Amino acid sequence: MRTPLITLLSGVLASLLFTGTASAVPAEQVRPVPKGKTALVANPIYKSGKLDEETCQEQPVYNNDLESTESYLSFVLDCLDKSWEDQFSKAKLPFSKPRLAVTSRIGVPTGCGKFPDGAQAIYCHKNKKITFYLDRGILADVTDLFLFQVMAHEYGHHVQELSGILPTVRSGKYRNDKEILATIRKFELQAECLSGVFIGSVWRSLGRRESDFRYVMNAAYSTASHGKAANIAYWLTRGFRQENPGACNTFTAPRSKVS
Repeated sequence: MRTPLITLLSGVLASLLFTGTASAVPAEQVRPVPKGKTALVANPIYKSGKLDEETCQEQPVYNNDLESTESYLSFVLDCLDKSWEDQFSKAKLPFSKPRLAVTSRIGVPTGCGKFPDGAQAIYCHKNKKITFYLDRGILADVTDLFLFQVMAHEYGHHVQELSGILPTVRSGKYRNDKEILATIRKFELQAECLSGVFIGSVWRSLGRRESDFRYVMNAAYSTASHGKAANIAYWLTRGFRQENPGACNTFTAPRSKVS
């Protein structure tokens, strides 16, 4: 989540638009969403294999053009929905699509409180919505790969919600702020990795060079509370290279990789 640390500590995991749909998995084959430690360290989504290589053709986005920027975000969301719906089907877990809303103002309702100052986009578990902040400054110099990476990261939180990871983190019993912060880092670094998994799976269809991934990396560095820059790079690249959510188990990783 592209959001200030104080918001994370207060438990605000926000969002906004796109209606959910039922899982494509037949009802008799859907397994219960895991809870507790199992959700964190032995989640079925980790065992679902590589994401299918989907075709995801980029849409044009222009400076000072809200319509093209919103269309681009919707395009990315459609690609994410297709990729992750297929993946949840492999894991035999129920799937639903998140919704999306775009705002130009700080402080608008999101379902998990007001949109906080300093955030670019937030996901809300209560209504499964993503809210994306686009002010005039951003629109004046809009960059497609920045939009792509931020949306993929927020969708990573939706994956965590549907797979039982986010509910387990949210309901955890923490002895002090140090434990909370350590868990938040694992949670956010995992979302970075999940974003990399998706980006890697569609990268070839985007017609991008591998060197363009450096820009994706720079976009991910924008939030220090997600962990050290070296660890953000490690998890994002790990997901990008392996294209497999099994690469993203931050909850069993060495402490040095989740600091």
